[in-house]
Amino acid sequence: MIGRKTKLNPESVDTLIGTDTILEGNIETQGSIRIDGKVKGDIKVAGDLFIGDKAVINGNIYANNAVLSGTLEGNIRTTGVLKLNSTARLYGDIEVRSFVTDEGAIFSGKCSMLESNDSDKSSGKDSLKKSAPPKDSKKGENTSEDKKANQK
Repeated sequence: MIGRKTKLNPESVDTLIGTDTILEGNIETQGSIRIDGKVKGDIKVAGDLFIGDKAVINGNIYANNAVLSGTLEGNIRTTGVLKLNSTARLYGDIEVRSFVTDEGAIFSGKCSMLESNDSDKSSGKDSLKKSAPPKDSKKGENTSEDKKANQK
């Protein structure tokens, strides 16, 4: 994502769950959503998801982009950017294309990075494959020089 900035605007949301709201159940929307209250259930958002600093989410999240300022106990998958603001508390695994975190945010879990569909990055992979150590043509193994270097 070098050279590209994703602009996330929390003011342009279709749905707002306020600070005094407690929602139990799954949420699914084609638009964008901002959550400032408490949600127990999974959240599937085709657009962007904004989680306020007082929000508490217990469930898994699937979104295009997500900005987390509150607490999430569950896993999250974004096809775009996941941004953790300094007040964020994330206890779960993430699967993201791009991950940004501010100082002070807490993340406890494992991270898997999704591959980009950009041709620039796929050509980078090919160059890595070409730089692999030479194989012994008879045995399909690394050359004896490579074996000695790897043993050190």
